[in-house]
Amino acid sequence: MKKITIITGHYGSGKTNFAVNQAIKLAQKGEKVTIVDFDIVNPYFRTADFVELFKENGVTLAASMYANTSLDIPAISFDIERMAYEPGYLIIDVGGDDAGAIGLGRYAEALSQYKDDLDMLYIINCYRYLTKDPSEALELMYEIEEVSKMKHTGIINNSNLGRETTEETVLHSIDYAQDIVEKAKLPLVGTVYRDDLCLSIPNGIPVKVYVKTVWED
Repeated sequence: MKKITIITGHYGSGKTNFAVNQAIKLAQKGEKVTIVDFDIVNPYFRTADFVELFKENGVTLAASMYANTSLDIPAISFDIERMAYEPGYLIIDVGGDDAGAIGLGRYAEALSQYKDDLDMLYIINCYRYLTKDPSEALELMYEIEEVSKMKHTGIINNSNLGRETTEETVLHSIDYAQDIVEKAKLPLVGTVYRDDLCLSIPNGIPVKVYVKTVWED
């Protein structure tokens, strides 16, 4: 994993759960980790929801002062350049769709100096109703790139149906993911699957489910 990882994707793609998993895994290995909650439009799930989990694992959280409030205010002010320069890993969880990625454009120039040690990963989920078709997923990816003034470096297949996900659910998504990476001319960094599933797939990424719906609590 590179020093800086920017994670984008549509609402419901599972990007926040992926971001939380990456942060916790690195911290458990003794690494210094900072995670930035860049969801400026206050969607349903946010990395800021995991304050206690991060504290327990020594992960530093940078979030908007309006996180976890009822206010929908697109106000962000992060010293991204300082965070990127300091030792350790930096994970940036960007808000869903192009509207949520607008704020990232403010830091594009500062982050460009770290391009050799930076990944911008696009999370896809073929079961998300707005990106079921590969062309829809690609269109959103390009829209995010346009407003953020940054280019993706890889794609993560995180196709799932929440608690109803099975081995077949994940395997069925492989062709969808392959279609997207071929058209985007980007590498498929990996395929995410719940860690209680018995799967053996190329570049498989087992994760714990930290982000849950209200009815799963």
